[in-house]
Amino acid sequence: MRETKLPKTNATAPMAVPDAPQLLTDLRQLIEQAREAAVVAVNSGLTWMHWRIGQRIRAEVLGGQRANYGEEIVSTVSRQLTADYGRSFSTKSLRHMMNRPGFRGGRLV
Repeated sequence: MRETKLPKTNATAPMAVPDAPQLLTDLRQLIEQAREAAVVAVNSGLTWMHWRIGQRIRAEVLGGQRANYGEEIVSTVSRQLTADYGRSFSTKSLRHMMNRPGFRGGRLV
């Protein structure tokens, strides 16, 4: 039985795509939109997390009042969180989180 030989093709030659410039433009736009949506989602999530951390420290650890022991607790929590998650949770950062405006009755205060 005789083998049939297939014609040789150049595997590196680009395929002809009708309206390739428009396709690339559309794909680039999709990529940019997805990247922008990801940035917005991450920023929103971080803002929410920071607000909740500050609220939790103010309400539960400090009881809504300033106290000397509160500063020690914030420093201790900061050391532990920094060891786990990095410098974004320094004492200074936690204080900033605690001082963020909050929401009451659905309104920013």
